Amino acid sequence: MESRKIRIGIDTGGTFTDIVAVDDETGAIVTTKTPSTPSDPAEGFLTGIEKVLEKLGESGDSIGAVSHGTTVATNKLLEGKVENLGFITTEGYEHVLEIARQSVPDGYGNSYFWVKPDRIVPADRVKTVGGRLSFDGSEIRPLDEGSVRAAAQFFKDHGIKTIGVCLMHSYADPSHEERVRDILDEMFPEATVSISSQVLREYREYERSITTLVDAAVKPNIRNYVNNIANRLREFSTADGESRDIPFYVMKSNGGVLSAKEVVHQPITTVLSGPAAGALGAALIADAAGVDQVLTCDGGGTSTDVTVVVRGEPALTTEGRVGNYPSKIPMIDVVTVGAGGGSIAWMTPERTLRVGPQSAGADPGPLCYGKGGSDPTITDAHVLLGRIPPHLLGGEIPLDTELARKGLEQLASELNLRFEECAVGILEVSAWNQANALRQITVKRGLDVRDFTLVTFGGSGSLLACKLIDILGLKDVLVPLDPGNVSAFGLLTVDVRNDYVQTHVGRHDRLQASELQELFDTLAGSAEIALAEEGFDETQRRYARTADLRYMGQAFEVRVPVGEGAITAESMDAAAEAFHDAHRELYGYDFRGDPAQHVEWVNLRVSGIGPIQRPAARTVASGSGASSARTGSRQAYFDSWVDTTVFDRARLGAGDTIDGPAVIEEFSSTVPIHPGFSARIDTHGNIRISKTSDSNGAK
Repeated sequence: MESRKIRIGIDTGGTFTDIVAVDDETGAIVTTKTPSTPSDPAEGFLTGIEKVLEKLGESGDSIGAVSHGTTVATNKLLEGKVENLGFITTEGYEHVLEIARQSVPDGYGNSYFWVKPDRIVPADRVKTVGGRLSFDGSEIRPLDEGSVRAAAQFFKDHGIKTIGVCLMHSYADPSHEERVRDILDEMFPEATVSISSQVLREYREYERSITTLVDAAVKPNIRNYVNNIANRLREFSTADGESRDIPFYVMKSNGGVLSAKEVVHQPITTVLSGPAAGALGAALIADAAGVDQVLTCDGGGTSTDVTVVVRGEPALTTEGRVGNYPSKIPMIDVVTVGAGGGSIAWMTPERTLRVGPQSAGADPGPLCYGKGGSDPTITDAHVLLGRIPPHLLGGEIPLDTELARKGLEQLASELNLRFEECAVGILEVSAWNQANALRQITVKRGLDVRDFTLVTFGGSGSLLACKLIDILGLKDVLVPLDPGNVSAFGLLTVDVRNDYVQTHVGRHDRLQASELQELFDTLAGSAEIALAEEGFDETQRRYARTADLRYMGQAFEVRVPVGEGAITAESMDAAAEAFHDAHRELYGYDFRGDPAQHVEWVNLRVSGIGPIQRPAARTVASGSGASSARTGSRQAYFDSWVDTTVFDRARLGAGDTIDGPAVIEEFSSTVPIHPGFSARIDTHGNIRISKTSDSNGAK
């Protein structure tokens, strides 16, 4: 793909917008942060571009591409702002949303009562249409177009302009759904419509219905947001004063990017775009450092996102959730906990301390921001304990410690605690919240957390690194260069990617290689068209085939790779063997060789991949001793108030070591090193933190 020399990655978070730019000609990388602008996210976006161009001494004419991670879709769902939504389904299945699934979050044992979440579409806005397809796509009854027109008229009369369509077995034949869409377009052209055969061509009617409705719900917001930014990007003019379209990509939950003009047609794919970029950026950094068993911890202003990376590849899932809604789209397997820098500390009616999930966000933000915040937050606790300096972004944002102290002392008084005890308690609760999320993606899935290196990043991600080593027994923590910008950096490391799926259920011993080949070829054809539209020629395109397999009678599947080349009996058997292996790894057993247990193929998948140039791994010069990076000291509280040395990370070199207590500061992040811990700088400039003594100081 033809490009100019500057590529920019922009990750918009709840508190800050992070920006990384790379010059592909020189390899230079510059980073910056700017406060997010919730009322108009495009403002922070464009301000960030201006900042990095100024640092590089370049104009807008030099921009080759912009990649963006956005939380627009996620926030709409998390805030519960799904309204004015209609649903069309097959006659007799109007209660599919009400029935849902017999599953209770965290089990019945953790709560005396459990109430189903609100339906995404009220019952009076569900309309059914006549007609029926069989599971294999054959028509049992033709579509009743009269009932479709009646549904369209109802939605038009009631001003319901966002509509999801999910008909029985449309994954096998989309013709009925496509006709419903055509009638809606004809009678109600102002409506936004999503059909399940385009959003998720898989079986399981409830999940397919919800995924389609979520896609429809976020489509207007994503379309308006992306189009607004694309239009404003044209403000960066060429040298001769003529505006131009700057290539603009949006991060998807599956670990790839897609052009803005295409992503508006599949907006649900962006629901976890920011966390996905962070996981990929951390994976690349860890891989360059020779670490292949990684847990990532991305701490922002509102939440912390964690995931598992093995041999450079983040774990993928199609069983994710966004808020209360299941989402079957392929996504990096991210677990989110409400433990960000802006998470609010509060007292329960039982007079116990809790932290989050409520957040002060960017506006008004923590008390110390001085913007009208009324509740103490994790950031307030850190600044009052001396763990972070009394300012952010190298002094750009001063922090009001007196405001923070007043709020924290009030909470401490209510809890009958000393001020320091309350602040330490806030950080302790926050650390355990993060640790439990990390256990959820490891211990609960049969992985030993002690086998992993934790990579911490984000503005608040590294503040509790030492505490997490203690709680989880981790071997070490890796803090990358510019940790506050790792998600934005990750946006520059990912390929264009589109995923296609087709349900095709059949016993392994009865399936023919030719029928699988035909279906895989159809999916690959769709991927080929999409990559061609993105500007990739035949020599650049790559395709990855996978399939979801299970033992007959099981309810859920395991995904395995299907080798390149023609589908043969041998390649099918190899996929079945891979399934046995994966099943044993996941569940501790398999039925390999048991004639009574048949393997069943369920879903076929093809990913079309258009590679994008990745930035080279950064290296740093050998250090001359950590003392040369010393900038002073201040009182900081760990188990008591101690004089704590402060270091400038930019002046640390490879081989330099620091023993705690210490604080390492840089523009976008701060790393407290507790007593009994040490930090070493590796050749890539990463901080490697490990424990050197027990809690009593013994070596």
